Amino acid sequence: MATKFNRNKMKKRYIYPCFLLLAIAMLLLSSCAGHPDVPASSKAAKCLPAIFPDYCDVTIPCNIAPLNFMLPADEYSECVARFSTPDGKQQTYGSGVKVQIPESEWHDMLDASKGKRIKVEVWGQKDGEWLSFNPFEIQVAEEPIDEYVSYRLIEPSYVAWTYMEIAQRNLTSFEETQIFNNEITMNDRAKGQCINCHSYQNYKTDNMLFHVRLSNAGTVIVNDGKVSRVNMKRDYTISGGVYPSWHPTEKLVAFSTNLTRQAFHTSHPNKIEVYDLASDMILYDVETDSVQVVSNDSTLLEIYPTWSPDGKYLYYGKSVPLPEEMRDKDIRTTFPKIQYNLVRRSFDIATHRFGEEELVYDAASDDKSVTLPRLSPDGRYLLFALGQYGCFHSRHHDADIVCIPMDRYDGTPLTAETCGALDLSPVNSKNYSDSYPSWSSNGHWIMIASRRDDDNYSRVYFAYFNNGKVGKAFLMPQEDPEYHTFLLKSYNRPEFMVEPVKISVEEFSKVFDQ
Repeated sequence: MATKFNRNKMKKRYIYPCFLLLAIAMLLLSSCAGHPDVPASSKAAKCLPAIFPDYCDVTIPCNIAPLNFMLPADEYSECVARFSTPDGKQQTYGSGVKVQIPESEWHDMLDASKGKRIKVEVWGQKDGEWLSFNPFEIQVAEEPIDEYVSYRLIEPSYVAWTYMEIAQRNLTSFEETQIFNNEITMNDRAKGQCINCHSYQNYKTDNMLFHVRLSNAGTVIVNDGKVSRVNMKRDYTISGGVYPSWHPTEKLVAFSTNLTRQAFHTSHPNKIEVYDLASDMILYDVETDSVQVVSNDSTLLEIYPTWSPDGKYLYYGKSVPLPEEMRDKDIRTTFPKIQYNLVRRSFDIATHRFGEEELVYDAASDDKSVTLPRLSPDGRYLLFALGQYGCFHSRHHDADIVCIPMDRYDGTPLTAETCGALDLSPVNSKNYSDSYPSWSSNGHWIMIASRRDDDNYSRVYFAYFNNGKVGKAFLMPQEDPEYHTFLLKSYNRPEFMVEPVKISVEEFSKVFDQ
């Protein structure tokens, strides 16, 4: 009897293996494309590669996302990079002028190199000829970075805007998600809506806040995971709360209250001036919805509060009196003489009472202005932005980050000569704004917002910190190294977080219906 022909079995026996062979072939091709061979011959360029972002000789966290980079597309047609780890393993990457590393393979390299170095060799093809560049190293620190950061994304002009958002980024990968945007609750498009000043208690997100201005205005506060919208304006305050700082242990937030204005220069290199007509310091009690005045000198300005890690001191910037001949003149002409010193007040946690004001850092004596102070988690070091004048160093070309050891302060005001400032030249750029400094929760990573790449867009940079020594600053990595080139947004107020915000945009929006 003839055997019955089974077409379905034939499909299983012959067609499925064909698909399997095709899949294997595609995998091999993909592997070859992702792991190219290094050039068989090349000419020594005798210099480091001009890669973007510049990751040459940086120290990075042991849990950071892949440091993808590229050679200039207008000069090179191909790029190949070989990474060598201390365990003797090597891997190559390159497609066009870009080097993009799969996340799993990158994290394997980091695990093998913790506390040691990854060697990187780069080849670039230019005008049909391969060039080999001097190798560089990437030091992998044993200390991790906080897994999350958040920031506001906004156009850099500050003249006009439509859509803006507060976003959060997982630094161990390339995942970015939205915390809130200004379209979901905007009920007056002619007025618009501004969202800003996100802040967290002790790097966690169960107690946090952000501001909503203009349309549907209010401060959105999360208290033990519960969301509410409050109006902090009182009849005895200039405005509602503006620049916030959560107390590290109590349900208290320090704010400045401000009458803020902007001026747009026609020829001045700083382009934009943000200044206050008036500003005071207040303390907001989240549990009782009460506002306490901390400092309200009507002749001077107080701004940018920050708490010491133990919650026993509140630091902030305070302006110095203008020269007498300038006190009655328009602030648009006197702004170059508005300068802030760094002061602090002791705080009794039990009674919520503040002590007398102490001058900590006398910036004005050196014809400078200090803003945005931040103390390290162990309280040993103080970061701040320093420029010649004003309170908005994000747009000042001369603005740099300064770090001083707090053991230098014994009650006598510190100056540029006596503060023992650390060498932060690896962190600061030349002739571009460096601002918004902050510490990671373990105190080993500094984050800043810098305009060093093109003078227009503020971007996030990190630097290693260890016992007063700092590493070279490096740009927050992206999956596509060209991402920052095409993103027409500035990163505003970058903040470290040890966990993501768990409340959705839709949940936040519900408080505007109440």
